[in-house]
Amino acid sequence: MFSIGVSGPAKLQAVTTIVNKLTEDLKSKSLSSEERDKALEELKLYGRDPRNADPIFTKEGIEMLTRHAFESSSETTSRNALRVLCNSMLLKPETRQRFVDLGYESKACEKLKNDNWDDEFLATRVIFFSTYGTSIDLAKLIDDDKLADSVVANLSRHATRMAEHAKNKTKADPMELMALGETLRLLFNVTSKCPSKVDSFTATLPHIVSLLLSVDIPPKGTPPLEAPLGPLVNAPMNLKLDDEKTRSCLYPENAPSSLAEKLITLLDLSLKSYKEQELDATVTPLVCLISSIYEYAPSDSPVCDTIRKSLLPSEEERTKVLGKGDTLPARLLVNMTNPIAPEFARAVSHLLFNVSDKDAGKFVENIGYGYASGFLFQNNIPIPEGLGGDDDEKGESSKAGPSTKRAVNPITGQFLDAETFPDMPEMTMEEKEREAERLFVLFERARKLGIVNVENPVAKAVQEGRFEELPDDYEEDSN
Repeated sequence: MFSIGVSGPAKLQAVTTIVNKLTEDLKSKSLSSEERDKALEELKLYGRDPRNADPIFTKEGIEMLTRHAFESSSETTSRNALRVLCNSMLLKPETRQRFVDLGYESKACEKLKNDNWDDEFLATRVIFFSTYGTSIDLAKLIDDDKLADSVVANLSRHATRMAEHAKNKTKADPMELMALGETLRLLFNVTSKCPSKVDSFTATLPHIVSLLLSVDIPPKGTPPLEAPLGPLVNAPMNLKLDDEKTRSCLYPENAPSSLAEKLITLLDLSLKSYKEQELDATVTPLVCLISSIYEYAPSDSPVCDTIRKSLLPSEEERTKVLGKGDTLPARLLVNMTNPIAPEFARAVSHLLFNVSDKDAGKFVENIGYGYASGFLFQNNIPIPEGLGGDDDEKGESSKAGPSTKRAVNPITGQFLDAETFPDMPEMTMEEKEREAERLFVLFERARKLGIVNVENPVAKAVQEGRFEELPDDYEEDSN
């Protein structure tokens, strides 16, 4: 084993020597396989800290690594060079365009066809980094180099292996999971940056669903959307989930609600696990996916009922003001106005509106006008008359609303017969007078500031003789 315990000028000199040696080897083949792999391994360790490792990240350094990665006849040398190249593209964004300028993207796509977890991980990672801040032609890679076909094939392979692991109760190889996560990230990026070719990736959806159902939820104490579950949730965000050819996979024939139930469990765990600052980036895609599954579900599918029962307040929750509890529906309602996670808040609001069949009346009926009003106002949706759904006139609850005939407070969502009020003593005449004076002052201030432009109702009451000032010696009748 060699030492890398050098820094400063000594490290720079060592890196320069290795880069020059590997560059010369491309011409003269002067190094043995063992020497070449040892030099690349040493370069990888030096390159983990970019300080005083500049030769690695230059145009010449990236070209040397790229040629060893894609032209070497040795799989070991190729993978060693790819590891250094991936690390360089991670640490120094400018190296990504340098790689693209060399025109080796096609060779990277070719490596994706290898039935090997290391090759899949490394080649996918190189292409993934190339999607950021470069002139890479993704459409060409999809059309000419069959990038989409390789992604579909690799996800199919992962789905088969994960199903076997689930059946046999065996654990996946760590490299297998890393390769899966990288492929899913690439799928998301390519479909985001090249929307014109999204249809080429539609065939990945059945495999993504299979993987979502096969991968176990992490044990308690582990973030529930840790890879590969997080990338699996993100991957279909840009796909056409309403595509007739693949939509059925969202609702497996033997268990139509299984995917929805798995995602709702993940949502419940995520709200307990992640900090508010993490919700926008981490949990929002999960909410959007559940919303899409509800929206595209067949009319005769039990999925919609499953989602409604899981996300909307139950009868038991309506014995108090909605949002007061630790159930999943209560936590969702509270997050509708979360200022720390505005994207998540919007996604939750749209989900609950979607689960209310996009009917403003049902929406108010389901969650109460107090929670619904902000969303309706922001989205220019007319506020329903009578604060009820289409079935109010029949005296029945809607299919999306609470399955009860008990009267509900339309503002709070609480059963009227369960409401309680604080036992406060009636105001004395002196307290009423002070309150009237306070309101008079506040109203006058509002008028002067232009907030209101109507006559002060307290002043008007005095003028009309409806306001009587108490004498100084007034004593309230205790009777």
